[in-house]
Amino acid sequence: MLAQERHQIILEHLGAEGAATVAQLSALLDASEATVRRDLNALAAEGKLKKVFGGATSLRQMGLVEEHVSRRESVMFEEKDRIAAYAATMIRDDDFVFIDSGTTTACMIPHLKNKNATYVTNGVVHAYRLLRAGFSVYLIGGRLRPSTEAVVGSEAMRGLQKYNFTKAFMGTNGISLDEGFTTPDVAEANIKQCAIERSFVSFVLADHTKFNRAFPVTFSRLDACCILTDRMPKGGFGEKTIVKEVDR
Repeated sequence: MLAQERHQIILEHLGAEGAATVAQLSALLDASEATVRRDLNALAAEGKLKKVFGGATSLRQMGLVEEHVSRRESVMFEEKDRIAAYAATMIRDDDFVFIDSGTTTACMIPHLKNKNATYVTNGVVHAYRLLRAGFSVYLIGGRLRPSTEAVVGSEAMRGLQKYNFTKAFMGTNGISLDEGFTTPDVAEANIKQCAIERSFVSFVLADHTKFNRAFPVTFSRLDACCILTDRMPKGGFGEKTIVKEVDR
């Protein structure tokens, strides 16, 4: 088997499993452990995986790679939609609401009923859908981040700092007892942190797969936001903050 073929198999296996030992890859490839180690060294040098003691992990497993929003829209869609439907019931006519960019928060829009509430968002798609649905909406200005279609940057931060939200509905990539709410990108983390600080109460919408995952940048402590989820895994999250499980 050629090195290029082995590399492809290794990356596909890590993409599916998240991690693998040298021994596991040796059996998978029918190659010596010395050959596998050379392959891992080469792939790590190319920035395609992370070497760890005795094996390797996928960069996605470590939260260093973020897929485009279009690829994430259909992932756990039914769970996201149930969470979002519940979140929409929490909005009142006199609310001044921030809706964060993200696939779960986007699911709120078809469920919104409060035409007298005012909405602010950093999600380009969110703003368009809110406008088409007949809501009063403000889209903050700034730099557009391609992978999430979210407005970020210093100009967006300045725009947010003049608002006083009654409620904020946030997305997250990971929820960890130690690291709190996390995301891969510093610029998006800054926007999320600012929106939470400018809101009277904040809700993080996250399906159960987001728990016990940590990404490079923390944007909030757990106790600063309530969590809306389909179901919560064991591990003490309910002791850190208010958690509403919409499926229970």
